Amino acid sequence: MTDPAAASLSADQIWAWLNEVSDPEIPVISVVDLGIVRDVQVTGRSACTVTITPTYSGCPAMQVIEQAVHAALRGHGVDYVTVATRLSPAWTTDWMSERGKARLTGYGIAPPAERVIDISNLKAGVSRRAQPALKVVCPHCGSPHTELTSQFGSTPCKALYKCRDCQEPFDYFKCH
Repeated sequence: MTDPAAASLSADQIWAWLNEVSDPEIPVISVVDLGIVRDVQVTGRSACTVTITPTYSGCPAMQVIEQAVHAALRGHGVDYVTVATRLSPAWTTDWMSERGKARLTGYGIAPPAERVIDISNLKAGVSRRAQPALKVVCPHCGSPHTELTSQFGSTPCKALYKCRDCQEPFDYFKCH
């Protein structure tokens, strides 16, 4: 063990350390707030397993995220770090924290405007097609008067929008 603090290694402490690991494509949000980290288990005196789920299958950032998780935990004295990837259930924007969504807005990216799984609609038998059009709010001025410019933004998980009030373009983090 390289760090005396690791002597009392706990899952809560590992979660806190992982909250310092930024997403490489959106550096203002942590991998915890993005919902990529699914589980943390202490497996020994200075050992743990971190389970991650990619935002989409084939996400090119996953290798960088895995390396960052290793580096962060080893930097805190955890000698043996295993990072496991779980593809099922598939990642959903529902797993983002409210703090993460606020950070996206502050960075100029509109967070998901709806939940992927809306229990009230499931109980009422409402299909997604029957729901009103998506209301994406501009992260710059707060206006709901926005329009889709392109289904594809700066990364595959984002779309490009433009605000009709302030005229600023912005990325929107797609619901999925």
